[in-house]
Amino acid sequence: MEEYNASELEPRWQAYWAEHDFYRTERDPLQKKYYVLEMFPYPSGKLHMGHMRVYSIGDVLARFLRMRGFNVLHPMGWDAFGLPAENAAIEHGADPAEWTDSNIAAMKKQQDALGLSYDWEREVTTCYPEYYRWNQWLFLLFYHKGLAYKKKAPVNWCPSCQTVLANEQVVSGECWRCGSEVSRRELEQWFLKITDYADRLLEDLKLLEGWPERVKIMQENWIGRSQGSDLVFTVKETGDELTVFTTRPDTLLGVTYMVLAPEHPLIEKLIAGNPRENEIRDFIQQIRRESEITRTSAETEKIGFFTGGHALNPVNGEEVPILVGNYVLMSYGTGAVMGVPAHDQRDFLFATEYNLPVRVVVNSPEQDLTAGPLLEAYEEPGYMVNSGEFNGLPSEEAKRAITDWLIERGKGNYRVRYRLRDWLISRQRYWGTPIPIIYCEECGAVAVPEEDLPVLLPAGINLTGLNQSPLADCADFVHTRCPHCGKEARRETDTMDTFFCSSWYYMRYADPRRGEAPFNREEVDYWLPVDQYIGGIEHAVLHLLYSRFFTKFFHDQGMVKIQEPFQRLLAQGMVYKDGAKMSKSKGNVVTPDEIIQRYGADTGRLFILFAAPPEKDLDWSDRGAEGCYRFLRRVWRLFQQNMDLFTDKTPVRGEDRGLPVSGKEEELQRASHAAIKKVTADIEERFNFNTAISAIMELVNATYGYLNETAEEDRMRNRTLICQVLETIVIILAPFAPHICEELWHRCGFTGSVHRQQWPSFDPKLLQVDEAEVVIQVNGKVRGRIIVPVNSSGEELLEEAHKNEKVRPYLEGKEVLKAITVPGKLVNIVVR
Repeated sequence: MEEYNASELEPRWQAYWAEHDFYRTERDPLQKKYYVLEMFPYPSGKLHMGHMRVYSIGDVLARFLRMRGFNVLHPMGWDAFGLPAENAAIEHGADPAEWTDSNIAAMKKQQDALGLSYDWEREVTTCYPEYYRWNQWLFLLFYHKGLAYKKKAPVNWCPSCQTVLANEQVVSGECWRCGSEVSRRELEQWFLKITDYADRLLEDLKLLEGWPERVKIMQENWIGRSQGSDLVFTVKETGDELTVFTTRPDTLLGVTYMVLAPEHPLIEKLIAGNPRENEIRDFIQQIRRESEITRTSAETEKIGFFTGGHALNPVNGEEVPILVGNYVLMSYGTGAVMGVPAHDQRDFLFATEYNLPVRVVVNSPEQDLTAGPLLEAYEEPGYMVNSGEFNGLPSEEAKRAITDWLIERGKGNYRVRYRLRDWLISRQRYWGTPIPIIYCEECGAVAVPEEDLPVLLPAGINLTGLNQSPLADCADFVHTRCPHCGKEARRETDTMDTFFCSSWYYMRYADPRRGEAPFNREEVDYWLPVDQYIGGIEHAVLHLLYSRFFTKFFHDQGMVKIQEPFQRLLAQGMVYKDGAKMSKSKGNVVTPDEIIQRYGADTGRLFILFAAPPEKDLDWSDRGAEGCYRFLRRVWRLFQQNMDLFTDKTPVRGEDRGLPVSGKEEELQRASHAAIKKVTADIEERFNFNTAISAIMELVNATYGYLNETAEEDRMRNRTLICQVLETIVIILAPFAPHICEELWHRCGFTGSVHRQQWPSFDPKLLQVDEAEVVIQVNGKVRGRIIVPVNSSGEELLEEAHKNEKVRPYLEGKEVLKAITVPGKLVNIVVR
């Protein structure tokens, strides 16, 4: 008997699928569409097991849905701009474009070796001019609509990457990519006004019913909508107004100090002439170099210096000291915070450290907080005290009453603020999309005309890693003419954040070769939204939030009809080995190449989907992979041993799966239909690929069991049923193990491809059983089993239990205290 040889058959079928253009997809208005998309990778040159997992998940779904009759779009491309290519160029003296193209070719070869059913005709590579031209076009659309602007601002600076980072790219005070500690600098930078869409981004989270709740919560927290009031104090020494934002205006009369951010514009006035002015300036410079994450971390000590100034309370004119502190940010609220130590624990600890007064203005309904010193802040609702005319009001009512009082006197207003900041897209690196702006001394900032796009990245740049902005050193790139007046001018030398590229690539897949526009609306309106998006949880805020922003902007410009890009989202878990993340230093790295070489792609796909549900972390097991390999060899032998049943010139097909059978044949038929039901529901409804594979394994076991108990004469007589069951196995296994199933399909004599077959349906009537096995327990211990009609009553079950020879000895001479029956499953008799 011929042995299963994955290394021979897998490349052969991959070549066959490619030669026959199997997965090319066209828009068909008469066919229901389904858009399956895995997040496209950065072309690092090597696939890791995380890639293999996410691609296998998407491929199973795509293959299954095609067999279910959907017109499936399943594309792939490359998020090809970014720092790794530039750093490789610096380290190895390589050209970033050549390095990237080489890596793409290597990774594409690996993807093909996994048997992934991508429509490569739709391949998108973001570092190619035909793509980044439309990045520039979209930037100018934002610019002309007033949503792209440049300003000097404190930014997050990564010293290793030599570039700025958006707030979302700073994780625990470190660069999201390289892990270096992030500092603060002031630079002229380009921003996109994502804050204009904050309300819609927040409100429309409720539309995302197919998203994991934790991802929606992460976005909600990042947007950070706070509803409160702006309160206007007056600086005693200068007369300047000092506005603070608070969600607790009811505590206004409990303010005992104010704290300003080091960047606040009033700081210079306030500290001038202060005896500790130089010390304060040194402190301010030190704090301004720290990242916002570090400054606001719970572990960071809260430090303040008295500026010498005082703020006047807008209600009673009370003077309170103004300090400058490290924990207040200019980028959130107004850059000024009122200190209410009696009703905010952070303020309480700060006031205790600096010996500042603590005044209760919201009393507890359960105890009088004014009777003695507080041991901690009281932050719950209560009733007003020490608040003049507002005394006695419930604190929730006082929020509105005090704000209204201030509004009447021009000292306050209701306000909604957000934690979300505008998206900083400038990067001081070479390998990115050039920003299409020209600076002219006569005309100012001028947009590059559309007919002059793309602004091409120059080749031959000397990348040393020491120059802050590589393009600025390229005279041929920098020097140009103003498109308005024709005089000498200079180009913008910053490039765009690579997240700009990934914020709309899924739309380009719908129409990847369009030359006169980013995409055709008719194509996008047919394919979008993405029905199932698959990728890592690490993109919950960055990529997913930006993509939602772009889609809403495109909708507003009449470019698309949708307002949300991704209908359903699956955030797959990590792949570990020996309980730890794979890394070379730990010596626990397993690569897709190794698995393919040792077992074949089908085994790797099968195990990585069988080992755990897709949203859970997975611990790679060599024994588990070996087990899946043995299973595929078992499937191979099952077909090889029964290939003679398919030797007729006219192959047996399974159009009629309801042939009259009885006994063992009926059980086999029932097992086949049960597997179809289980696998269909697990893929389509729950993404429980592991239990779907388990159901296929059970059907294979049931088929072996039947054949082992069946005489050769009966095997030939029941040839039609056996062939139908084998056909079912090869079809429902095909999305998981596409190569071996294609091979077996053709060896059975069937025409066409197994992947173009209609997915089998099950007959609910065949799943019904007439008899059931019922477990008999005595005092909770299993003493026997009986086969009874499924509709047997409790009394009938007890009667049969008492008759059972194995059970009877445990009942004789005993008093029956209680009997519990679960029809069709269990009888438990309690005796003494």
